[in-house]
Amino acid sequence: MAYAIINTGGRQYRIAEGDTIDVDLLDVDPGKTATFGEVLMFADGKNVMHGNPLISGAKVTAEVVEQRKDKKVIAFKYKRRKGYHRTVGHRRKLTRVKIKSISLGTKSKTA
Repeated sequence: MAYAIINTGGRQYRIAEGDTIDVDLLDVDPGKTATFGEVLMFADGKNVMHGNPLISGAKVTAEVVEQRKDKKVIAFKYKRRKGYHRTVGHRRKLTRVKIKSISLGTKSKTA
């Protein structure tokens, strides 16, 4: 099974064709295509190719499924005997993408 490691939004993701992953918010409408150009590594079972730091010419094509929000994260600050407590929280904005193909420039692996 071929897979790649990509970098987007300051995080690294291990992906394979057909996978559905949540990444940080992308400015792409649902139903459109997103392209990730920062491919760090590619492996197809017997060969492993890694970049320094990126593989030149490699890209991953994905279809944007939806824009959504993550679960709520609550941070509670408290100091004992001081009467101090604060509750703050947030929900990360995410984009759900379905991986269509992994391309290595000259040769490509398509779905």
